[in-house]
Parts: sequence; C-alpha cells; structure tokens
Amino acid sequence: MEFGLFVQGYVGKRAETDPLAEHKALMEETEYVIQADKSGFKYAWASEHHFLEEYSHLSANDVFLGYLAHATDRIHLGSGIFNPLAQVNHPVKVAEKVTMLDHLTEGRFEFGSGRGAGSHEILGFIPGVTDMNYTKEIWEETIAEFPKMWLQDEYVGFQGKHWSLPPRKILPKPYGKSHPAMWYAAGSPPSYSMAARKGLGVLGFSVQKVSDMEWVLEKYKTAIVDAEPVGDFVNDNVMVTTTAICAPTHDEAVRIAVAGGLHYLPSLVFRYHDTFPRPDGFPAWPETLPEYNEEFIELLIEEELLICGDPDEVFRQCKRWEQAGADQLSFGLPVGVPKEATLQTIRLVGEHVIPKIDTDPVHRTSRFRAAG
Repeated sequence: MEFGLFVQGYVGKRAETDPLAEHKALMEETEYVIQADKSGFKYAWASEHHFLEEYSHLSANDVFLGYLAHATDRIHLGSGIFNPLAQVNHPVKVAEKVTMLDHLTEGRFEFGSGRGAGSHEILGFIPGVTDMNYTKEIWEETIAEFPKMWLQDEYVGFQGKHWSLPPRKILPKPYGKSHPAMWYAAGSPPSYSMAARKGLGVLGFSVQKVSDMEWVLEKYKTAIVDAEPVGDFVNDNVMVTTTAICAPTHDEAVRIAVAGGLHYLPSLVFRYHDTFPRPDGFPAWPETLPEYNEEFIELLIEEELLICGDPDEVFRQCKRWEQAGADQLSFGLPVGVPKEATLQTIRLVGEHVIPKIDTDPVHRTSRFRAAG
C-alpha cells in the first residue's frame, strides 16, 4: 500500500477570528506537501472546489500544483480533481493543464477528474439543473477524448451534445511516450464499477472506515478485470482517504484530536456533498456533529474511523487498511490541528510507518505508465 496527502484549502471557522486564515491555510498546505515529499509519501492530491466557503478555498489547483512541481522532487502531484465539465472548464483547457503539469513535474503528475461537490457548486455553473446525474452525462461524453487530444498528432476534433471542437493540435504533448495516469473521484458503488470498466483509478473520498473497503473492492476489482480503458493503459488503483494524527505518545495524539475541531469537517462534507448518502443519524446542516471529547476520539479509533496514536499504533491502524485491500491511503489534514502537530504527523508516519508498509520504491502508476 502506498501513502498520500489530500489538501483542499480547508479554512473552517478560523476566518471568524483571523483575517489571514485563508492565506495561512493555503501556505500551510504547501508546507505539508513539501514535508510529505521529504518523508517518503508518494502522492499529494489537491482538490478543485468553487463557492464552498469554509470547506475549501482551493479553486485554482492547477496554480497550486504548478508551484509544488518546482518545490518538490519525488512525490506525485495529483488533481483531486480537475473538473472537465465544459461549463466549468473547457476540456481542451483541462487537457493543456494536464500535459503542462506533466512536463513541469517530469512525469509526476496524476490526472484525477470528477463532476463537482454537489448542487451548490454545480448550480453556480449550470443554473436550473434539477438532477445532478446530468453532470454524469457531460463527464461521460468528455473523458475518453483526453487521451486522443494528448496522443494524436492533430486531434481529430469533437462534436458532442455539450461541447465541440474542430481538428486542432493540442499542445503541449505529454512528457514521454504515454500520458499521465487517469483517476475518477467516486462517491457511490456504481461509480466504482463505471471507473473500473473505463480502466480508471478511483479516488475514494466516500470511504469512511476499513469495513467500507469490502463493497469498494468487490465493485471495482471485479469490473476492472474486463476493463476497456479509455486511456493508454489500465490504472488498477483504489485510493481512500482518512484523517490521521500521530504523536510520540497515545495521550498526546488524543489531546491533539480533541482540540482540533475534527467534528466540523464531516458536517461540512455532508453540507456540500449532497450527492453522498448521509449516514443514519447524521445531523442535517446547519446542525453539526457535537464536539469530540477524549472518550469519543477513543471510540472513533476503536471503530476504525480515525487513525490516531503513537507510531506503533498508527502503523497497526494503517496495516488494517492494507489488509483490507486499499492500494493507497491518503490523509486529510484539516487546519483545526495546529501546523506543527500536522508536520509532526507527516514526519512520524514517514519515519515509522511508510518504510514498513510501502516497501516498493517505484510509484505504482509509474509502472503502469511504463507498461503502457
């Protein structure tokens, strides 16, 4: 199993008391990715969201990733996601951003795509939509065109329902002989199957705990055997996200978690990702989850909903994800946790956990791309 970070410009309630909260969040997250690069993490994923207030201010993630291309040496940088709906980003512009980042990273870029966070985001670009499945139609029409834009000397052009383009040379061409690995942000069981059939890796932002891996893998790994890849190769990968806090002692890790305001981020997730099925008993916005105390943090650890503890404990908790079949485990790091505590987590995981689990120095998608 490989390891990554997931960043999204999460500001939370900090802006209520700090006028520089937005700036600090973005600058701190660059530091986290740079430290992750030094600590042996293989991936860093940057979201693209619009209009989502406290939840995510990382709207121009191509700019963010372009900076990190120069600031890092080894870590793969991924769009988690680029939104290729023509009303949000014209597909040609997305194709150009992907190959530009492919060059700037010298092959370290990963192309994740998706359809947006939910109705609040989508209705800003496509007013009047009553069924969010409409965005699936646009995405389905578009995704297979990207490898053609990249690999055909002159793209043959496209005439679709939602966008069109006459024959044109799409430049720059990818770095090397193939193109960046392609991923899809999946939020439901049918989405995993669909991604697998297209040969796409999955960014599994909807997986909450280890036991969720059972239906994820069943849907994905069964379908990918018969994949007809839209790209140059099959990217057989499932990435899942979770929150992680690692400290020298268990008690210190729990204290950090209690003080970190971790209850607020899940409330924002279901506020904006209204296409995700809301768990039974989960409060509807504007009601939020209650603040977590030490007893509840211990319960989250026991239920495998939070990675938290000393390095040995965190190793065992991560090992459970590997045993369940996750190809990649990425940590979301909200700014409610102080910067130094977050950097400590990254360093300790890099020193004590990753070397014991990720024993292959070659990035998984690098191998697939080379084969392609």
